Parts: sequence; structure tokens; C-alpha cells
Amino acid sequence: MKSEVPDIYGKELPGKVLEQDGTTVRMVHGVHKEKEVFRLLSEHSKLVAPIMQILNSSIYVHQFKINAKKAFDGEVWQWHQDYVYLWQEDGLPTPRIANAVIFLDEVNEFNGPLMLIPGSHKEGVISITTEAQQDSAYQDSPDWIVAMTTSLKYMIDKDTLARLVNQYGSIVAPKGPAGSVLFFHPNCVHGSASNMSPYDRAIVVINYNSVENLPVAVENPRPEFLASRDYRGIEPVSEEVLLV
Repeated sequence: MKSEVPDIYGKELPGKVLEQDGTTVRMVHGVHKEKEVFRLLSEHSKLVAPIMQILNSSIYVHQFKINAKKAFDGEVWQWHQDYVYLWQEDGLPTPRIANAVIFLDEVNEFNGPLMLIPGSHKEGVISITTEAQQDSAYQDSPDWIVAMTTSLKYMIDKDTLARLVNQYGSIVAPKGPAGSVLFFHPNCVHGSASNMSPYDRAIVVINYNSVENLPVAVENPRPEFLASRDYRGIEPVSEEVLLV
């Protein structure tokens, strides 16, 4: 997978988002449609089987992306929840979704690890809609890109964040070697700091949705690479498919 990353970053793919400097890759969506190894990853039994158990149903990939967080230049992700995007922008009626995060690089305390507030998913949707803040770097970009910049469209305000940390007792920042996997609820509040280190921190993020939680029609639906229209349930593939 790592060997494919430079080619992915270098292509002008429709799902690519850059940082504010206009050159550093921030994220790339729909990679599993471009590269066979990432399609196989999305169907891997070590991911699909536990997610099916968690959601108690067959599942499909609603969204697949690589979050780059490049060394020195990877920018902040403000505190937010994922489900509010999937609900408001894509029409997913309930948070019967699970996120799988696969570390493509070692994630350590220096390179902007994902930070989460365990238990915050119990609050339901609490992210607020912010005023449209179209940074000059994105003034000619589609609306869906502007919603994913450092400003974000749906965020957790400071008072709410402080209350959540006080109520649930901690912020955690899962770390580990490349190949580590993290599962978390789409309403779990999370974010990440900028990467000031010399270490890249690329992760794959897969949003798996239950086939019993199909989206309803929304105005101005997001592109296919952000919100899949292929609702066929995944047949898990062998654990050996990624071994070479």
C-alpha cells in the first residue's frame, strides 16, 4: 500500500484535497476505486468481519480516503464528528456506521495522531454548523472541498469540548506501528493537531455503512467518490490477499 501512495498523491484525481499552501496533499477520496490493493483492503476479512459484527448486518463502503498529514506541512483537523457530514450531506438516516482507520505509517506523539474523546458518541450529534469560511486558497474549489479544509463545516466549539473532556474523563491519542487498526463510532468526537515533525502520518479511513441504513435523497448530493451509490454488501476476502 505504501508503494502506491506517491502515485496517488501525484495524480490529479477528482477526490484529492490540498492543504492551504496549494501543493501539499491533505487527503484523497475514492482511492479503492483507483488501486486494486486498496479495494482488497476495503474487503479484507480482518476489517469486514468485525464491522459486520458491530453493525449486526451486511455492510458496504460508503467512503474511502487517505488522510495524508504530511511531515512539516500537514495541517490541523478541528474537533468534529463524522456522522453529521454523512447525515446532512449524504442522507444517511442513522449512525449505524463504523469507521476503520489503518495506519500506513507509524503514528507517534509527534506526527499529529488522531485524538478522540471516548464515550462522546453517546451524546448523539453535537457538532455545530459554522459560518462559511472560504479561505483564499480554496476560493475556486467546489463546496465539498471547502467543507473539509482547516475551518471545517461542522465543528465542536470550545465550551462543548471542555465539557466532554470533563464529563468523560480523557482524550486518547491511539499510536502504533504501520498496519495498526482503529475502529471508532462516527459520533465519537475527534481531531488532530498539525504535523510539525519530520515523520509522515498517512492513514486510511473507511466509513462502512449497514445495508439496512441506506441514504435518503438530499439536495445537492456529494460526488460518488465521497458518497458511494454502490450498496451491494461486501463479501469478505481472505486474510492473505495483501501478502506478497
